[in-house]
Amino acid sequence: MAVYLVTWDLNKEKPNYAEARKQFLAHLERHENTKDPGLDSVRFVSTNLSAEQVSDDLRKKLDDNDRIVVTKLVSGNHQGWLNKTVWDWINARL
Repeated sequence: MAVYLVTWDLNKEKPNYAEARKQFLAHLERHENTKDPGLDSVRFVSTNLSAEQVSDDLRKKLDDNDRIVVTKLVSGNHQGWLNKTVWDWINARL
């Protein structure tokens, strides 16, 4: 099982931004994930899929003006300032 940092930016000028964001987040919920309350467009996803597979799956809910990055966290090679419960969730899965 791997843990990925997923971050995205939906084009806020689209007329249906709120609905597009809601649909993207609902689609993301198909994967085991957690979020830090201080990071609005970031989730940590735990899955057996590759980074490419996660990205391809989530891109189904994005359009050409949106952006996404999926990167694998490596035990001992990640650091940051997150809520302790988020760090506990991540470290329990690495």
